[in-house]
Amino acid sequence: MNTNFFNQIAQMDIQGDLHLTIAKGAENNLIVSVMLQNEQCGDNAKNIIPPLNLRGTAEELDNGFFEKITIPIQTASGLMVDMEGFMKQLEETKKQSAMEKEKADRQKKEQETKDKKFKDGMAKADELEKEGKFRDAWMKVPEITEFPEKADEIRRRKTELSDKFSAPSLFGAEHQQNV
Repeated sequence: MNTNFFNQIAQMDIQGDLHLTIAKGAENNLIVSVMLQNEQCGDNAKNIIPPLNLRGTAEELDNGFFEKITIPIQTASGLMVDMEGFMKQLEETKKQSAMEKEKADRQKKEQETKDKKFKDGMAKADELEKEGKFRDAWMKVPEITEFPEKADEIRRRKTELSDKFSAPSLFGAEHQQNV
């Protein structure tokens, strides 16, 4: 006897393992349970896909078996492949989200550090200015190259300070002569 049963199974192009259970029923009928298992699919929803059950005589099953199972089994196979693809994409999305959050946190921390360095430099310059050390204060004002986004503020501050230590005093020369 020559059959093409396995050729037809191979032509179905399914992903996973096809489980067939054949049991004898009443009145010379057979009960065939066909279930597709795909262990590559990580979604537990695959476990609620029921087996496909066929009943009939051996002759009825020979004549219509593949017509009855092909579309449902291929659909189940495609669904499991899609579920696995979805699960992988979901994991990738979680990783990307975590990476983006980490990157944003790192950038925020770097910006906070940079802002603190700028504020500290400006505070030191203010302190030195109050002490009358205008040149030292000018030196403590942060550089524009380090803080290009605050260039106007830095230029203004340096100009204010340089005006104070480079402007001649009307009384400075006279004061020195009297001493």
